[in-house]
This record gives sequence, structure tokens and C-alpha cells, in this order.
Amino acid sequence: MPGARSNGGQSSTRLPPEVRARVARMALELSEIYVSQWAEMSSIASKIGCTAESLRRWVRQVEDDQGQRTGATTYDRARLKALEREVH
Repeated sequence: MPGARSNGGQSSTRLPPEVRARVARMALELSEIYVSQWAEMSSIASKIGCTAESLRRWVRQVEDDQGQRTGATTYDRARLKALEREVH
């Protein structure tokens, strides 16, 4: 199909933000049982129908939101987006 993007056979269904956050929190809880974080992300991602990279980003965002990492929280990102819309 022209213009279609290949996603490696993964489902193109977009998961709601609440589901992504829940899956990411679950991944954080399961991290001790895997040899590496990438093995964990790959295993869980294949079960829920997303890519390991997507899941890794969701986990990072949850860590930011919980203060475990120094990054912009979900609230900060939403507020910045709203302010940018006001300017433009």
C-alpha cells in the first residue's frame, strides 16, 4: 500500500496513555526477573503488541513522572505543549 509505514509486523493499534502507563509500571515491577532491561522490554512488548523501543520510552516516562529520573514529567510536557499552542 503506497504511503503505508512498515512497523515490523507489529500491530498499528495505538494504546491509550493510561494503558501505556500501566504497562510501563508493570514492566518496572518485573525488572528483577530478566537478564537485561532490553530482554525484559522485548519479551513484554511482544506480548502486548508494541515494539520494545516504544515500551522503553513509556518506562522512561513513568520513571520521570515518579521522580526516579531527571526528565520532564507528563504534566510538564502537556503544559509546555499548551503554552506553545498559545504562542502560535
